[in-house]
Amino acid sequence: MTKSLVNETAITAVDVSLESDIFLRNLFRELSGALQKVVGTEEASEYISQVAKSMGREIDRKYKSALQVYNLSPKQIAEVLVDFKNRIQGDFFILEESDEKIVFGNRVCPFGEKVLNNPSMCMMTSNVFGSIAAENLGYAKVELQETIAKGDSGCRVVIHLRLTKDAENSPGREYFK
Repeated sequence: MTKSLVNETAITAVDVSLESDIFLRNLFRELSGALQKVVGTEEASEYISQVAKSMGREIDRKYKSALQVYNLSPKQIAEVLVDFKNRIQGDFFILEESDEKIVFGNRVCPFGEKVLNNPSMCMMTSNVFGSIAAENLGYAKVELQETIAKGDSGCRVVIHLRLTKDAENSPGREYFK
């Protein structure tokens, strides 16, 4: 039997950054990074999109239940998306709102520095935003104009709420109910 050189109670007092939130962010970054390396950014984005769509549906259900509504209005969608992102430590805000689109800004990615050079992680935002908007309005197109992941100083995300000429001509992902 070998004698432990470290007092067991001292181990729990050691300053090691392994809180659940940080651990899960690191895990997600490592998973998305591994996917990007193995299958490429585009394919990794598709895998992450599938997960994010499911999460978007769940988030949508939770907010509608809490608000006791059958469908969210465009104004509620904007407020829900800002609230959701800020609850997970983003710094999202509304830049513009109209019947045709909502434009969001963001100063802090919820994934922190883990998102840098990992643009497939932005599919979480695109798919959560798109699936919630489309579930409530029937259609959405999400355009990631600027992202921290690609080295921009912040994010600029446009959700087209209707299939207009502007939406049609914009790059992005379309979502349907």
